[in-house]
Amino acid sequence: MQVPLYQAKAEFFRMLGHPVRIRVLELLQDGPMPVRDLLAAIEVEPSNLSQQLAVLRRSGIVTATRTGSTVMYELAGGDVNELLLAARRILTVLLSGQQDLLAELQQTRAEVAGDRA
Repeated sequence: MQVPLYQAKAEFFRMLGHPVRIRVLELLQDGPMPVRDLLAAIEVEPSNLSQQLAVLRRSGIVTATRTGSTVMYELAGGDVNELLLAARRILTVLLSGQQDLLAELQQTRAEVAGDRA
């Protein structure tokens, strides 16, 4: 039985739903990186990074190649960059909307305080 597209999408977004995985993808936007550099940039336990990299590898969103004792990771395709940029645009709009709401709340509070004076 085939999985419905909406379920496959939900599983994909669930796979992305970890801060370490997102950070790895952001770092790999600049090109392939060895595990030691990822570890230095993310500052998590090696076992945690290893688990998160395994999830990304299994999903096919990153690939790994070994040269001697060095394992290099890279994004499997350019669409990941597009996805991360889209997320940044969406968050920018959402957060700017929250800034507008915050400013309105502060203005209302100031007006109420002025009425009491």
